[in-house]
Amino acid sequence: MSNTDASFDVIVVGGGPAGLAAAIALSQTGARTALVARQAPYADNRTTALLGGSVDFLDEIGVWSACRDRAAGLKAMRLVDDTGRLIRAPEVRFVADEIGLEMFGYNIANAVLVDALEQRAGEIDGLVRIAEDADSVRSDADAVTVTSASGRVLTARLVVGADGRHSLCREAAGIGVSRRTLQQSALTFNITHARPHHNVSTEFHTPQGPCVFVPLPGDRCSVVWVAAPKEADRLFALDDDALSAAAERQSHSIFGRVRVEPGRHVFPLAIERPLSYAQNRIALVGEAAHVVPPIGAQGLNLGLRDGIDIADVVRKANAAGEDIGAPRVLARYGAARRADILSRTFAIDVANRSLLSDLLPMQSLRAVGMHLMSGIGPLRRLAMREGLAPSWRATRRAG
Repeated sequence: MSNTDASFDVIVVGGGPAGLAAAIALSQTGARTALVARQAPYADNRTTALLGGSVDFLDEIGVWSACRDRAAGLKAMRLVDDTGRLIRAPEVRFVADEIGLEMFGYNIANAVLVDALEQRAGEIDGLVRIAEDADSVRSDADAVTVTSASGRVLTARLVVGADGRHSLCREAAGIGVSRRTLQQSALTFNITHARPHHNVSTEFHTPQGPCVFVPLPGDRCSVVWVAAPKEADRLFALDDDALSAAAERQSHSIFGRVRVEPGRHVFPLAIERPLSYAQNRIALVGEAAHVVPPIGAQGLNLGLRDGIDIADVVRKANAAGEDIGAPRVLARYGAARRADILSRTFAIDVANRSLLSDLLPMQSLRAVGMHLMSGIGPLRRLAMREGLAPSWRATRRAG
């Protein structure tokens, strides 16, 4: 690569799903784009529930057609109070066709999604792939310099940091982070089961957090089991037979006989938010911009909306002849993302706190809220639409 080749409009640092999607979308705006990220097979069997707008975005950037046949549709979602407390909430069932949709979205293995994104990225002439980690990022007044692990030096007017919660880009931008560690961990694994799931995702609310069974293709589900750290570690240490039995009990045998598949992961939960989403020619996407618990399937869906918005901001700035890394341009990205991220983080935090609370007034409020959603159609439909994506986004993007 020559020095001339090393100058770009945009450099994306980080090759997870959010970074890959952002790089593809940015390259499709006409911006000369580089993606700096090590290229390696996705290492685990975790999955993501892609909600409606995320699927539309992946379709727009030419990715969804390569992976939709390996995803399971989500026609309905059940919330079941399994706390055993004196004050319990009624079951709430959300059904996609009640708001005119065939599916809320699709659950897909992250490895399948990343493969499809990598395939699409490799097809785009305007996207240059540097298959290495970034070693350093330095922001100056007129450009950002990214040095790769092998010493390649790249410059751009704008860098998009998609390099995770320990973001090198965020540090280079001088952006601080607000962090709160939760006294919970998430255990993730996949199961096969005897009875069909009928494309219904079922979330059991326990005193330690939610345990959700999300459909996968065939008679399979992915499981995200949130619990106190010691309990999550205990479950993680069980052998396959014991964990299978535990999952069957937790599911109240709605799937019949359950068998755990190879591969499981446990990780501590936290809420993290940067003090700014963009500054000093660096914009943040994915977990560099927000870390939320795996509740309500919001994490990667937020990350994909980051990609939608940064590409939209760059497209409009280029059309207006503006410097795409200028403070006024980055301020538009921050404004576009702030309400979405803060509202989702707040809703997840409140829902989680209300579930964990031992206070009777809080339990009563939670039960009343669930009862109202169960019994009042307009409220339930509003909750479904807002759960997929903020309603104001459609109005803003149409304007």
